[in-house]
Amino acid sequence: MGMVTAAATLLASTPQPQTRLGRRYRLQVPGLRLRPAPCPRAGALRFNAFVPRCYITNVEVDVSTANKEEALENHPPLLPTCSIPVVHLGDVPDSSPFPLHERASHHADFEELPVLSECEQHTLAATPAHPAGLYALYASYLFGNLVEQLWNFAWPAALAILHPSLLPVAIVGFFTKLSVFIGAPIVGKLMDHFPRIPMYTGLNAVQVATQLISASMVIYALKNVTHASTTTVVLKPWFIVLVAAGAIERLAGLALGVAMERDWVVLLAGTNRPVALAQANAVLNRLDLLCETVGAAVFGLLLSKYQPVTCLKVACGLMICSFPVLVILGQLINRFSCNVLDSSRTPSDESICANLLNIRKIVQNGLSAIRNGWNEYKQQTVLPASVATVFLNFNIALAPGAIMTALLMHRGISPSIVGAFSGLCSIMGLVATFISSSLVERVGILKAGAAGLIVQASLLSVALIVYWTGSISQRTPLLIFLAAIALSRLGHMSYDVVGTQILQTGVPASKANLIGGMEVSIASLAELVMLGMAIIANDVSHFGFLAILSVSSVAGAAWMFCQWLGNPTDEQRELFMSDPQFQVQAT
Repeated sequence: MGMVTAAATLLASTPQPQTRLGRRYRLQVPGLRLRPAPCPRAGALRFNAFVPRCYITNVEVDVSTANKEEALENHPPLLPTCSIPVVHLGDVPDSSPFPLHERASHHADFEELPVLSECEQHTLAATPAHPAGLYALYASYLFGNLVEQLWNFAWPAALAILHPSLLPVAIVGFFTKLSVFIGAPIVGKLMDHFPRIPMYTGLNAVQVATQLISASMVIYALKNVTHASTTTVVLKPWFIVLVAAGAIERLAGLALGVAMERDWVVLLAGTNRPVALAQANAVLNRLDLLCETVGAAVFGLLLSKYQPVTCLKVACGLMICSFPVLVILGQLINRFSCNVLDSSRTPSDESICANLLNIRKIVQNGLSAIRNGWNEYKQQTVLPASVATVFLNFNIALAPGAIMTALLMHRGISPSIVGAFSGLCSIMGLVATFISSSLVERVGILKAGAAGLIVQASLLSVALIVYWTGSISQRTPLLIFLAAIALSRLGHMSYDVVGTQILQTGVPASKANLIGGMEVSIASLAELVMLGMAIIANDVSHFGFLAILSVSSVAGAAWMFCQWLGNPTDEQRELFMSDPQFQVQAT
C-alpha cells in the first residue's frame, strides 16, 4: 500500500514528458523494490535507491481528475536535501512475472522455507490455541451442567412424589421435546448473529429464571395439592406454567450446550489442531457424564434425608448462586483467550436480530428460520455425519433409559442388577471419551467415527439376537444381553465425541449455532417419533419390535457414514486434508 501511495504522489507532483493527464496508467516495474527514506520535512519523499529484489506490476494510478496546477499546489516544495530521481520506464527490465519455480533466477531468501518436522506438527496439533481460556470453559461447563443435571433429576422425582401416574412427567417431557424441535433453529440463527458473551449471559439468565419458576410451581403443588385425579392435575394453572417454563428452560440449556460444544471450544482449542480439539471434546463429555451422575446422586441423597420441599429450596439456592458465577466465568473465558470470543456484527446482522425478536412476526420469523436452517443444513459437506447422529437418536429401546428400565422391572429383574447396568453404561461412556481421542490421534477423525458406529451396530445386533433366541429372564442370556448393550455404549459415546468434531471442522464458524440447533431440532423430532411408537406399542410384549427399529437405525447410521467415507468428494478431501486417510491416498 505504501508503494502504491508513493507512486501516486510521484506522478501527481512531478510532471514528466511521457505523462498525460486525464488517463489511467499502469506502472509495470518488475525487479524493483522502493525503499522510502525519511525526509526532513513531512510530505516530501525521497527514494534513495531501487534494489532489484522484488517487483511492482499492474499498479493502477488514477490521475483522471488531476491537473498540473492542482498537483503543484497540493504538495509543498521539496527541500534542497530531498531529491527524487527520474526513472525512465523504458529502461526497466522485462515485466514478466518473477519465476519462483526457477532456482537460478530468484533470491537466496526463497531457496529454503521453514517446514515443521513431523514431531513438531504432532505437538502443535495437540496444543490448544488458548489453554487458559479452555480451562475456564471447563469450569463454566462443569458448574452450569451440574446445576442443570441436578434439576433434570429433581423435577421428575418431585412430580412422581406428587402423583403416582407417569402422565404428568410424560406431558412435560413431550412439550420439552416439541419446544426444542420448533425453537432450536430460531435460537441457533439468533446466536449466529449476536455477540457471544451477551448471548451467553442472556441464555443463562433465562435458564435460571425458568428453573426458579418451575421449582416454585412444584413447591406450591407439594404444599397445596392433595389426592387428585390425573386430569385435575394436568389442567391446573400451576402445571401449565410448569410445562411452559420447563420447555423454555430446556431450550435455553440446549442453546448454551450448542454454543459451547460447537462454537466456543473450536475457537479455544483451534480449528487446525485436531488432536487438541478431540481432547477438548472428550473432556466436555466426561464432565457431562460426571455431572449427570453426581447431580442425580446429590439430589437423591438429599431426598432420602429431607422433605421434598426442603430439597427443592436447596436446589433453588444453587440456581441463584450459579448465575453470577457463570457470568464471571464467561468473562474470564474471553479474557484468558485474548478476547477471541468477541465478534463484530454488521448492520445487516443487527437487522436480522431485530426481525427475529419482533413479537408481531414471531410465527413468520419462526417458519422462515426453520426453512433457512433446513436449507443451510442439507447443503453442508458433512451432512452424512450429522444425519448419522440423528439416526442414533432413534435408538430408545436398546439403551439405558426409561423403556429399558420398564422392560427389566417387568421381567422381574432385581433392582440391584438394573442399577448396576445403568452404572456400567455410564462407566463405558466415560471410557469411550478416552478411547475416542486416542483413535483420532492414531487413525484420524473419519476412521474413528466409522469404527465407533460399526462397534455399536455389531454389539446391538448381538443383543437383539440374544433377546429373540433366549429368554432374558434366565441368568446367562440376561447377562449377555445387558453386557452387549453396555459395551455398545463404547461405540456410541466414541462417535458422539468424534461426530461432534467432524461437524466442528466442517461447519463454518458463522453458521455453527444454526446448524447445531437444526441438528438438535431434528434429533428431538426423531425422539418424538420413537416415543410415539412406544406409546402405540405400549405393551412389553412389543419390545422386540422397538428393538428391531433401534438396531436398524444404528446400522443405517453406520452404513451411511461408511458410504460417505468410501466415496469422498473434492470438498471432503479439501476439508479433511490433514486426515491420515487422505494423506495416504495423496501419497
